[in-house]
Amino acid sequence: MSITRRTMFQGALAGAAVPSLAPSLANALATGNAAAAPRWGVGAEGQRKADLGNGYYRNPIISGDHADPTILKDGDVYYMTHSSFDSYPGLVIWRSTDLVNWAPVGPALHRNLGTIWAVDLVKHEGRYFIYIPADPKGEGWSIFAIWADDIAGPWSEPVDLGISGCIDPGHIMGEDGKRYLFTNGIRKIRLTDDGLATDGPLEKAYDPWRYPDDWVVENFAPEGPKLLRKGDWFYLVTAIGGTAGPVTGHMVIAARSRSIHGPWEHCPRNPLVRTVSVDEPWWSRGHATLVEGPAGDWWMVYHGYENGMRTLGRQTLLEPIEWTPDGWFRAKGGDLSLPLPKPKGGRQSVSAPGLSDDFSRNRFGIQWSFHAPGRGEAERARYEAGGLVIAGHGSSPADSSPLTCLAGDRSYAAEVSIDLVGDGEAGILLFYNHKAFVGLGFTPEKLKIYEYSEELPWAAVTHQGRSLRLRVTNDENVVTWHYSYDEGRTWQRHGTRMEVSGIHHNVFGGFLSLRFGIYVTGSAKAKLRDFRYRASIPAHIAPTHHG
Repeated sequence: MSITRRTMFQGALAGAAVPSLAPSLANALATGNAAAAPRWGVGAEGQRKADLGNGYYRNPIISGDHADPTILKDGDVYYMTHSSFDSYPGLVIWRSTDLVNWAPVGPALHRNLGTIWAVDLVKHEGRYFIYIPADPKGEGWSIFAIWADDIAGPWSEPVDLGISGCIDPGHIMGEDGKRYLFTNGIRKIRLTDDGLATDGPLEKAYDPWRYPDDWVVENFAPEGPKLLRKGDWFYLVTAIGGTAGPVTGHMVIAARSRSIHGPWEHCPRNPLVRTVSVDEPWWSRGHATLVEGPAGDWWMVYHGYENGMRTLGRQTLLEPIEWTPDGWFRAKGGDLSLPLPKPKGGRQSVSAPGLSDDFSRNRFGIQWSFHAPGRGEAERARYEAGGLVIAGHGSSPADSSPLTCLAGDRSYAAEVSIDLVGDGEAGILLFYNHKAFVGLGFTPEKLKIYEYSEELPWAAVTHQGRSLRLRVTNDENVVTWHYSYDEGRTWQRHGTRMEVSGIHHNVFGGFLSLRFGIYVTGSAKAKLRDFRYRASIPAHIAPTHHG
């Protein structure tokens, strides 16, 4: 980090004002130098946001681990949710009126179904449905459904549709007036009219287009089917090539048919989206859904890894498309590292709130979630005057089911005060899964440091204390730890720094991201107070300092 950028980062953490974006963006665009425009807008607490403030946006539209987006246009409002994997409460619904600024509504799933992969959010005859692939017993995948009459809930308990061995459901109503789910494969199955049971066999639906044999991909893996009907045609948009692995693997293809039962013809422009070079800003792009914009133009929402920042997981991207005279469509976003014109016609929407939390109100699902919680795990958390009390679980971070918070910035600092009561340990983490984490924790007798999932006994610090304020600073995957005994008035830096860029799916599996976490172990309880988050300000918009 440069001196200029580091100075701004420290100022941002202390609450310094953020400079205005609009003049620099206007100047860059007026001179035709879009590449010199601010990299991102500045949201709450310095978080990057897509909206640049002058009619343009820059991807991602939702930063951080928001993979497999499924988007619903509901009148003049848009809703979206994503794979929530092992986080509970899960399936956070996001809301927007302009397709660029998004804010969370709340979680739709509270019952632990195990790992949750790509879902489909739909509305049918006034009722909302989410179709969910899950493996609650570790014995094989099935597809579940939940429903609600209000997008904000309450949502129903999950209903097992008994579609075994399938993932990535995509819902569509056929020309026969019947409801269908398409799944990975690409297969389809008819549903009952209420959408809560199957009404026929699972059968092959489509043989996807195949790429040339010499392309570097992970595997064929047809998945993520999303369907829409436009005019006389059904369009089937599919992901192939593998979700991670080589950055050139994941891609978007399309097919169309006049009947939901086929035959399907391949789009002559396949693939419609694909990363072709490691020099591109977004890697492994795929898993797309088409959506009509507020002014009647069309857009494609999909995910991708940010070049050099796989630790953030797959982030949500927005790209314009156009329908061509032959009845097909093509992507026209070009270089997604550059600003793009915002969708026209939408009302300005609220963007994501800040993450700092005084724990005076319940933000579970909206911000906080337990990782892979066991039955009754939510009962470990209790709000009381002045903070959130978490009961201990496990014997170390490796089996602790930590409380996690998703961060979507390339660089940030996060800190929290922890009061430890009883026999155990508590601390903060950057947590991928139980096999991959780093952290700083404490018992009443010593500070402990964890590097790459293992405690470093030689780096422990002897002390006497049950109340500490801990801080982690993540500067584009370089991690520094601080601790304070006087509520942050003075800080001490721990002597061990870490580089965490390798903690991602291609090393540890799971399709996850590196999240801020808080753990409590043993028979102890920990009271959490005054969580503060501050993102760094991108160098492109930091003022120049001299001397």
